[in-house]
Amino acid sequence: SSIFCPAESEGAMGLLKIGTPLHWEDSLEHCNYVRLHGIHQFIATYRRLRHLENDRLFYGDEIEYSLLKLDERQKTVKLSLRGPEVMESLRQSEQVIHAFRGCTWHQEYGSWMLEGTPDLPYGGYTMSLASVEQNMRLRRGRLLSALLADEVAPTLVSFPLMGVGDFVSPSAPPGGEASESDFVPDTCINPHPRFATLTGNIRRRRGGKVDIRVPLYEDVKTPEFKSSKDPQIHMDCMAFGMGCCCLQVTFQASDIEESRLLYDQLAVLAPIMMALTAATPIVKGRLAATDVRWSLISQSVDDRTPAERGEAPSAAPDSRMAGGGVRRQTKSRYDSISCYIHPGSNSYSDIPCEIDDDLLALLQKEGIDDTLARHMAHLFTRDPLVIFEGLVEVDDSATTEHFESIQSTNWQTVRWKPPPMKANACSPHVGWRTEFRSMEVQMTDFENAAFTAFIVIVTRAILVFNLTLLAPLSKVDENMKRAHELDAVRRQKFWFRKHILPDDTDDFMAKQCPGQQPLNAEAKASQFEEMTMDEIMNGKSCYFPGLVPLCYAYLEHIGCDETSFRRIDEYLKLIKARATGHQLTPATWMRNFVHSHRDYQMDSVVSDSIAYDLVTACNDIALGKRACPELLGEVKIEPITAHGQYETPLYGERLGPEDRRGLLDKIMKRASECDGTFSAPSSAGLRRQTSGNLPPDREFSHTLSERSQQGGLAMRMEEIRESKEGYKN
Repeated sequence: SSIFCPAESEGAMGLLKIGTPLHWEDSLEHCNYVRLHGIHQFIATYRRLRHLENDRLFYGDEIEYSLLKLDERQKTVKLSLRGPEVMESLRQSEQVIHAFRGCTWHQEYGSWMLEGTPDLPYGGYTMSLASVEQNMRLRRGRLLSALLADEVAPTLVSFPLMGVGDFVSPSAPPGGEASESDFVPDTCINPHPRFATLTGNIRRRRGGKVDIRVPLYEDVKTPEFKSSKDPQIHMDCMAFGMGCCCLQVTFQASDIEESRLLYDQLAVLAPIMMALTAATPIVKGRLAATDVRWSLISQSVDDRTPAERGEAPSAAPDSRMAGGGVRRQTKSRYDSISCYIHPGSNSYSDIPCEIDDDLLALLQKEGIDDTLARHMAHLFTRDPLVIFEGLVEVDDSATTEHFESIQSTNWQTVRWKPPPMKANACSPHVGWRTEFRSMEVQMTDFENAAFTAFIVIVTRAILVFNLTLLAPLSKVDENMKRAHELDAVRRQKFWFRKHILPDDTDDFMAKQCPGQQPLNAEAKASQFEEMTMDEIMNGKSCYFPGLVPLCYAYLEHIGCDETSFRRIDEYLKLIKARATGHQLTPATWMRNFVHSHRDYQMDSVVSDSIAYDLVTACNDIALGKRACPELLGEVKIEPITAHGQYETPLYGERLGPEDRRGLLDKIMKRASECDGTFSAPSSAGLRRQTSGNLPPDREFSHTLSERSQQGGLAMRMEEIRESKEGYKN
């Protein structure tokens, strides 16, 4: 995560290098070299840093924002392709301020996107959980200060009108050399050459444009259902997927073993938290029959050849490609995990996991344990997608560039992250980390902070109480499918472990729950059962405590301070209420908004006016301008404005005589008689000044004019001197 290492900035897109990226045909001759030496670089890192231990907990979040341009007169909203420009402005402002706690801004795939993180990771104290929201609000406010008057930057997963008509500003025709899209112009792609190359090379490797299909929502008058039983929303380029925004959280673990354990535990939670944060009901101007983004992105970066996808007979292998380009790959490189990485989890890795046998043998020969070697050999069944000219042959002991080239383009629900290479002796220490990647970004900073805090507390509870959430990966993948369904929080059940405490057994819990119906042999033989979201989060009967009560138990165990607990309690109440269905997911709220809009024709179409009003409403909710009890309950969002988002230095330079006199004169004219010389106008004074028949601005000017006639600067200075003498006496 970029919050732990600036060298790893740019989020999911990996490292951004200065140079010329190679076209796919020119990359092919280097692919095997990069894969092999990426493994050598990992081995070097492992040997150098595997003994790190007792690292402190640090964590951080990443939030992605969309820049949108509103036309109030036409009631339209478009993508504003000023992301790089706004990012540079924000970076310069951060450098000028040099504040203790600030923000860091990173490029993202779309030229309308940017990513914000805290400039420093949060420490492992309860008070840090409250500071997460403060920093998120700071980021939103600072971004707001860099926008034009007709721009907004809400935290929406997907732009509702992506790929519909003329949806970008400035306007551009669809297509281009990189995407060849029928719907999206290449101007939507970040201008850094890496991104266009990534787009083009995915298309070239797979042998054609990406083919994205999302099921269409059926309403009363949806026309497609008259001619098709299962109509779908069709998309054809990477921007549809990588243009989605999300919330990610990264943890620094105590040591390598803890980081691997957390990876496995969090992988089980990935589909659960994705469903709980669902916020993607609209795709390409249509209501979808799904609520989350994951499958959409998975399809948008699927670089598998037809043979690898199992859609065509195996072609002649190309020895320059991983697996010859014909090895069966059951998943896209953006998907759920295919194997656990902690040795104690091996028995739950029960799904296909393709590996490179030669790289597996090399890893095992170099002393990497079988479980971790399998994980690495699986990641490296993928080809590098972007190779820079002149940067192929590198020193494997001095760089991890080839390792990161493949590691950073395996976009899975969780990512295990070895410590980065130090740029110099002054670089900060960074340990073994785990990144949680499945959550959808929420409309408000309160929600995003709540889910960040929840995941942090859950990881602590897992470690302190020695919990295990492990489930067979086949059931985790089934949960991923169910998490995509419409309103999955209220309508679906998810496979979950019945007993997560180490001393829990069916016989032990039967004694704890004497009134419970005896389990039949089949249920007793299984450690897992289907639970509702309410049961997973809030508990089931007397044998499953629920994740939210376990969070409260952990906070009580550590003696959480009262100030921090008040806000954390509000976060956990949000989780609880959303799990019960009493508060809606953003996806359900947006769907309801569309259904109730005066222009909606019950045809699954999200028109320009609906999209405009939806984006405006989401932005107003995030900025505290519009209450939304359906989402937030009784929580009120404190207003966020563009003003006052940067600290004001207490300068000590002396003013010259003219500047000093001008400033004093201005302050005196602004004062209110009832409040005393040099005071700011009181609220009572302002009410009196605006209580007449004149417009407030004229009446206020009139009052100031009258006041200035009562005495000049000399009289005011005399009053000041008298007041100072009185103060001294």
